[in-house]
Amino acid sequence: TMRRVVRQSKFRHVFGQAVKNDQCYDDIRVSRVTWDSSFCAVNPRFVAIIIEASGGGAFLVLPLHKTGRIDKSYPTVCGHTGPVLDIDWCPHNDQVIASGSEDCTVMVWQIPENGLTLSLTEPVVILEGHSKRVGIVAWHPTARNVLLSAGCDNAIIIWNVGTGEALINLDDMHSDMIYNVSWNRNGSLICTASKDKKVRVIDPRKQEIVAEKEKAHEGARPMRAIFLADGNVFTTGFSRMSERQLALWNPKNMEEPIALHEMDTSNGVLLPFYDPDTSIIYLCGKGDSSIRYFEITDESPYVHYLNTFSSKEPQRGMGYMPKRGLDVNKCEIARFFKLHERKCEPIIMTVPRKSDLFQDDLYPDTAGPEAALEAEEWFEGRDADPLLVSLKHGYIPGKNRDLKVVKKNILDSKPTANKKCDLISIPKKTADAASGQNEAKLDEILKEIKSIKDTICNQDERISKLEQQMAKIAA
Repeated sequence: TMRRVVRQSKFRHVFGQAVKNDQCYDDIRVSRVTWDSSFCAVNPRFVAIIIEASGGGAFLVLPLHKTGRIDKSYPTVCGHTGPVLDIDWCPHNDQVIASGSEDCTVMVWQIPENGLTLSLTEPVVILEGHSKRVGIVAWHPTARNVLLSAGCDNAIIIWNVGTGEALINLDDMHSDMIYNVSWNRNGSLICTASKDKKVRVIDPRKQEIVAEKEKAHEGARPMRAIFLADGNVFTTGFSRMSERQLALWNPKNMEEPIALHEMDTSNGVLLPFYDPDTSIIYLCGKGDSSIRYFEITDESPYVHYLNTFSSKEPQRGMGYMPKRGLDVNKCEIARFFKLHERKCEPIIMTVPRKSDLFQDDLYPDTAGPEAALEAEEWFEGRDADPLLVSLKHGYIPGKNRDLKVVKKNILDSKPTANKKCDLISIPKKTADAASGQNEAKLDEILKEIKSIKDTICNQDERISKLEQQMAKIAA
């Protein structure tokens, strides 16, 4: 008789625990915008949360230790003129965050070292190039100042944030809405999931599709696709019968999945969070109240179910802490920041161990905050794996250098071909005079916009103070 042997894994007993109430971030009006991003981004210093904002779009940036009730008048990052749809911390600078918005722009912000004391309305740089709302922003994993954005114009743009330029524009690869984009481990490829039910693997610098799978999941609801460290692609989606599925693919042969699992019939989109160091994938369904986690290995069935963290409240969004922000002394292998309607609740995933010593099998060297390449090197064709750091003595954050944007002199650049205006010759003097007037006018308009934004922020603070006074009187 064959006895079923339980698979050996050091992660079989991982368990999740929500922190106590006083360690949550309370009284936050989490955004209600209908968009399937995670609404939350975390790094070892700050947690950023997209919030409801009247007249424009805003997000909160809180130092991790600023738990408890967050005052209504707490400063926000509020430079967008439409709702913010996605935010992403720069992996190489813990004070720099990018945001994409319904106002069709991407903005990159520098957060002061100790957090905000005043609302921030001026980004370091505004990246304009999309013709519809921008729902996805994702920093390059290893090259400094390289940022990808994807919009509802079905275009992917890759920017050099250091110069404010769009250097790659992939605008003819997707015929329908892009659900998500993921970089591979060294940032040489991206994979995308789209509303046309295709999963594509793209070489952005050659601007060509390397592999694609039609109907990766047959259902009509949104899919997600992410790269794993070994180059395989992991997807979540829906079957034709609306069951939630997860699948594993080898981009060298996308005909059949390596593994395909059906999960349940819930209708929330499954957001995958991946830890390349432990090969664990955490699946957080929007609107679910649980986090399921799986280990990916080389043995069949390749995707092994580990466990489920369950709670009572459904999640509106989820933030995921990079490895270097975890407490290694407590054998913490993941930390999530779960968004409720009015609060953000950290959830800590731990591997139970008896010893107090550093568990080097749980913490292999992990991606550190140093960029392996400069933007120019990457755009010229170089690749590099992440520079790794040891977590043995806990991670000590270094000093972040300020993000400086050096705009290239537009007059020095060669005129681009195929611009219609090249065909119209304007007498030189009038053109110069006109451009001088236009610049003055532009400056005037920008000043006026800034003063209006400042006024709005001040009025917001004033309203919240008055609301507090009313509440006190009513009480």
